[in-house]
Amino acid sequence: MLHASRDAARSAALRSPRVVREPCVIVFWLRSGDTLGVDSARSVAEDLDYYTEQVAPALAANGIALIPTNADTVYVELPDHQRRAIVLSGLDYPYGYLLVDPGSPERILTGLYSGGDLLDELNAFFDLPDGSDSTKVPRRIIT
Repeated sequence: MLHASRDAARSAALRSPRVVREPCVIVFWLRSGDTLGVDSARSVAEDLDYYTEQVAPALAANGIALIPTNADTVYVELPDHQRRAIVLSGLDYPYGYLLVDPGSPERILTGLYSGGDLLDELNAFFDLPDGSDSTKVPRRIIT
């Protein structure tokens, strides 16, 4: 029973609109995604998790939070403490990524992105330093 109440609390937290104050990547899966067939939804969710896990080390290394949500609205708190709403419902796909750097325009990536494509988008948006690509294999020196 403890797991059930913890799962219910986590589910409620994921549905609550997020307020972000710092650079972050929000991974979203909206309720309208539930219209996918069970097998399709499972496959897409697994791919979304897989590609997100591939870029998570680069985000962490650069101090960029990775936040999941099922809420269709995200609020960005601006430096003057005003909030700007970003509505995620009605997009091409009910899942994807929201790239936020408060004070700058956000970027919404709908659908699936491979790890390399997602990392390219993150590098361009956040202007990450060279070497932030944690998906590349380190070069070996052969003597």
